[in-house]
Amino acid sequence: MWRFAYKASEGGGAAFVLVYLLIVALVGLPLMTSEFIVGRLSQESPARAIRRLGGNAWGPLGWMFILCGVGILAYYSVIAGWTMRYAIDAIRNAIPSDTGAYFGEVSQGTDAAIYHLIFMTATIFVVAGGVKAGLERANLVLMPMLFLILVGLAVWAITLPNGGGGYAYYLRPDPAKLFNRDILTAAAGQSFFSLSLGMGALMTYASYLRSKENLAREATIVALSDFGVAFVSGLIVFPVIFNFGLLGQVGESTVGALFISLPAGFELLGRTGDYIDTAFFVMLLFAALTSAISLLEVVVAALVDGLGWHRRPAAVGAGVTIAVLGLPAAFNTTFLGNLDALFGQFLLLVGGFFTAVLVGYKVLPQADAELAQGLPNPDLRGAWATLVRYVAPVVLLVVLFFLAAPTWRAVLGLVTYAN
Repeated sequence: MWRFAYKASEGGGAAFVLVYLLIVALVGLPLMTSEFIVGRLSQESPARAIRRLGGNAWGPLGWMFILCGVGILAYYSVIAGWTMRYAIDAIRNAIPSDTGAYFGEVSQGTDAAIYHLIFMTATIFVVAGGVKAGLERANLVLMPMLFLILVGLAVWAITLPNGGGGYAYYLRPDPAKLFNRDILTAAAGQSFFSLSLGMGALMTYASYLRSKENLAREATIVALSDFGVAFVSGLIVFPVIFNFGLLGQVGESTVGALFISLPAGFELLGRTGDYIDTAFFVMLLFAALTSAISLLEVVVAALVDGLGWHRRPAAVGAGVTIAVLGLPAAFNTTFLGNLDALFGQFLLLVGGFFTAVLVGYKVLPQADAELAQGLPNPDLRGAWATLVRYVAPVVLLVVLFFLAAPTWRAVLGLVTYAN
């Protein structure tokens, strides 16, 4: 929800959405299924799974997945910290009318760092074996409720008198923008980020799947659910932005599009909006926590399986390290954006490319047999193999070529800030 609104704001709205859908269909779904296959075949953490299926030469790919998880969680927890701050202030009815200025105040600085550290502490506690089962049960209720709130807000957004420009921006693609390299790279990066591709999370969870699970069906359900939530959030964000004239504020900080637009919309609903505001950000906080758990779980699983650590010290050690690494992002949103460009986009796509090569050329017979357990139709499996072997690698190479210069600038920005 956060990154989709953020990237769509930067990427031309409807053109971004359309290209995103194409990338998910042609690259995202085949690679998600591939990661599921690797995880279930090996029943091990990504680092060991890759080495087991591909040989020792492929070992660095598994550890790159771990690196991606570390880098993404370092700044993702800062964003989750914003969500925690908004949830608390919504409960206190303390979010001011000038949502753009408010986001500028809370998104970087000492307060942002404190909330980042509190959030990481909660994540470490859960992964170390604290309240994981209870959190999962709570989310069975909270996540559907969050989606229902989103649908209700999307219906309400239709009534906004000046929201038409937002719908046009979000739903009416400009053909000239469909071939824009910036939109292509943004859409590809978003598809990998939102589907958790190229970071080992899907392999980790698939290692726990039973053999009778239909991997193709599971991948399709995940992708459709993911896109559904993100798309509906856009049906709220963009009408609100245009209705309240927030385009300038969002343009100055696209990373905060979700946090600037929605509180402004909630305020229009009066007292009812106060209740919805509170429920929305509390549930969004739980959603952020589950995502952070999945990222830290990848790192912990690698330390437990690969290095023989016990779960609790692995969770604490990895979590504290990630919390420290994320502090610069809490003090500077530009630094956060550069981390996102490197870890949340470029390296994910690199991981996706090598996953396609591994599955498509190294372990295809095993992968086909694993996929056949839920997808007996050989023609469909043949189409999947074609996408994995030929389409996905070519698309990703093109995108990575376009991303080379922006990623290099992001790296230079990180180094400059560190110095």
